[in-house]
Amino acid sequence: MKKLLQLFAILLLSNSYAQQNLTYQKPSEEILKLADADLAPGVQIDSKGENMVLFYRNQYKSITELSETELRLAGLRINPVTNIGSRTTYYTNLKIKKTKDKDAKQISGLPAKPRLSGFRWSPDETMIACLNTTDKGVEVWILDINKASAKKITDANVNANMGSTLNWFEDNQNLLVKMLPSDRKPLINTSTAVPSGPTVSVSDGAKAQNRTYQDLLKTPNDEFNFEQLARSEIKKVSVKGKTETFLNADMYRNISFSPDGTYIMITKIKKPFSYLVTYSRFPNESNIYDNKAKLISKVNDIALDEVRPKGFMSTRTGKRNMTWRSDKPSTLVWTEALDKGDPAVKVDFRDAVYQMEAPFNANPKLLIKTKQRFSNITWGNDNTAIAYDYWWNTRNTKTYLFNPSDNTKDAKIITDRSYQDVYSDPGDFVRSKNKYGNYTLTMDGDKLFLMGEGFSKEGQFPFIDQYDITTNTTKRLYQSKYTDKLESLNTALDMKKGDVLVRIESKTEYPNYYIRNIYKDNDLKAITDFKNPFKSIENVDKRVISYKRDDGLDLEGTLYLPLDYKKDKKYPMILWAYPREFKDKSSASQSTANPNEFVYPYWGSPIYWVTKGYVVLDDAAFPIVGEGTEEPNDSFRTQLVANAKAAIDAVDNLGYIDRNKVAVGGHSYGAFMTANLLSHSNLFAAGIARSGAYNRTLTPFGFQSEERSYWEAPEIYYNMSPFMHADKMKTPLLLIHGVADNNSGTYPLQSERYFNALKGLGAPVRLVMLPKESHGYRAKESIMHMLWEQEQWLDKHVKNKQ
Repeated sequence: MKKLLQLFAILLLSNSYAQQNLTYQKPSEEILKLADADLAPGVQIDSKGENMVLFYRNQYKSITELSETELRLAGLRINPVTNIGSRTTYYTNLKIKKTKDKDAKQISGLPAKPRLSGFRWSPDETMIACLNTTDKGVEVWILDINKASAKKITDANVNANMGSTLNWFEDNQNLLVKMLPSDRKPLINTSTAVPSGPTVSVSDGAKAQNRTYQDLLKTPNDEFNFEQLARSEIKKVSVKGKTETFLNADMYRNISFSPDGTYIMITKIKKPFSYLVTYSRFPNESNIYDNKAKLISKVNDIALDEVRPKGFMSTRTGKRNMTWRSDKPSTLVWTEALDKGDPAVKVDFRDAVYQMEAPFNANPKLLIKTKQRFSNITWGNDNTAIAYDYWWNTRNTKTYLFNPSDNTKDAKIITDRSYQDVYSDPGDFVRSKNKYGNYTLTMDGDKLFLMGEGFSKEGQFPFIDQYDITTNTTKRLYQSKYTDKLESLNTALDMKKGDVLVRIESKTEYPNYYIRNIYKDNDLKAITDFKNPFKSIENVDKRVISYKRDDGLDLEGTLYLPLDYKKDKKYPMILWAYPREFKDKSSASQSTANPNEFVYPYWGSPIYWVTKGYVVLDDAAFPIVGEGTEEPNDSFRTQLVANAKAAIDAVDNLGYIDRNKVAVGGHSYGAFMTANLLSHSNLFAAGIARSGAYNRTLTPFGFQSEERSYWEAPEIYYNMSPFMHADKMKTPLLLIHGVADNNSGTYPLQSERYFNALKGLGAPVRLVMLPKESHGYRAKESIMHMLWEQEQWLDKHVKNKQ
């Protein structure tokens, strides 16, 4: 306590600091060339594997785009001028390609300056509906796949602020679209509005232990603005542009057609709003309408969800996860907690799943009970379905095979494993499109199919298995044999024929798509030919290295040597990592790195520095293990330092580095890791910490994977907080943070206060606050400046360290 009081006193005396008013800078040419490379397009392929759409976009937004008007309300970030999420990713061009053809066709008729988003395939997959954002608002456009053409069907009056915006009718000729209401009132300018009174919050004694959410409602003016932006009229819009009112204005959130298109479930938000939680936990009700807009039944009514029992596995009572059963024409399915949503309650079964058929007025039918918290169901037919549950505290997941038509038969648990144990992962059940256009289990009599990533001690070899539901046995149908490439199994196009969409890449080969027949050797047909945009580093020496921690735990990392590497020369190194918590050492020691992955220097990557004479150890394993009754964070700092020392020792033993010139860096929880390592070890010459949290007492009801509150484990919160140990930090640290960070717990205040503490105590530190940026950075100007800052910092404090 005495030390804490001294620290606060120092902060009071150091409330001002020197500023450097910089314009946006750019990194050196070698880094700039990589960071500014054009992206290959994204790919979507129809269910038959016949038509492929290529989606082109700019790699970054501009700072001008991020500076557009933005309101932050109830967990949403909205542009109130255009009425769409202010951080939406837009696509700027589209092409269509037949998988059998060599070349793609440019889609004609696109808007002059496309800003496309919200793509939805029509049920028959002959069209795609999408949104186009203009300076004035959002329009609906239709893409004709066969004609490779586009046309606008509405004016710029769509409301895309919240939930689903576009939904196709089964006839492929009409859509339900959320549009701006005719009676919307002008928004209140909260920066100039004169308050009518104070904001008062009240606790009635019930425990409401919520995470530190950002962008919450704060005032009655915020409530008013949220309501206006959430209200929509639902319109029926034909592909020819004819518009008619379907439902009058309300705060509609989600719209969902039944599989046969006969009914529509529409969820709307109600009052009272909350200043503690985001809009997803506001009161809401779900109603069923027929496709003529006639109200059939209210099927759910949910109260304000501010108060839940303690624990990550807590949930609310009542119906939740309400959706349509995908193998039936019009059957609702939902989950209810059997433990009152309280993980502390001892019960044999945690959740129950129920169903109700149209017209939704009969008693619900029990389908299955799960021993742990229900996750989801993959539907097959009347007699076959697969259910999943999980329990965070034990990292356990169970898979159930059950008969949805007979709840007197016990569900069969077919897998019972740690979801962190990747070596035992049986894969995901293969699904295909049914007559309703929904994806259900691909079945061949009593046979199902599984597609897995194939991690093992020997390496990664993706596979497809056949699973017999009568004998609970599997038969391997295909396993990738590549040792110098990575083959990712993307989608099963036709399991009877054996056609599978795959993606193949290597260290130097840019990822491209192919159709493979798994029943015919070497039957592989290329359907894309994307070129490597990062030619300057295609010959970088990349390898996955394995090593051990002092306690014998197996670790790994992806090692890159500098492009100018010369044998026997010692180089500076950058170690980049992100800690992960485990409940058993076996899972923590498993290898998931693949040396054959394409070398892809995304915006936040440290790989750029191979061009500047650095060794890079990326994705270094930093497991934090707590077995049995011990929680991982009980020995967080000790394990953190042990992971770092093992990594440096491993690369140093290979003879590549000057261990006095090693930097450490990370983003978010990796930034938290970096600050702790610099505070509690002397292993590093400098650090880079981006968008982190440094004072855990500011997140008192849990953080990351820590479930205990501050009052239950104050020593954990104190010991793990770099802020509390700022007096021990003498290593140069570059702090970077987005001014508009919206991630729970990583308020910009975290970096600002940590910087003040370090400066007050005389530590070498630099704080860079990026205007308009959120938790992940988007603007080209911001990212280039971030790279410049990192380059200058590393050159000064690592490469040229005195």
